[in-house]
Amino acid sequence: MMIDEYAAWAAKVTPARLGAAASTEERQLMYLVLALAGEVGEVADHVKKVLRDGTWDRDRLASELGDVIYYWAGLCAMAGCVPSELLERSVTTIETRIAKQASARSN
Repeated sequence: MMIDEYAAWAAKVTPARLGAAASTEERQLMYLVLALAGEVGEVADHVKKVLRDGTWDRDRLASELGDVIYYWAGLCAMAGCVPSELLERSVTTIETRIAKQASARSN
């Protein structure tokens, strides 16, 4: 499944999952943002345990990253953004930043 297809699917699933809690767009937005932050926190907690214990569970990390992308995709849909276009813009931004850093180092 491609990212834009996934985002369209997530946009359909999220309101159904929320039921009455999604009574307004504002509540749905707050839910998605808080859920995304929570999932990113779970990724961070997993990495913290990797640092502490020296081992990691790739499957668990992948699962948490899947949760992150679900809420990110839902937010993209709410904002009317096309995920693949956001990814392309991100690549351009990062490549520009890298080029500026390389140029600054060579001067």
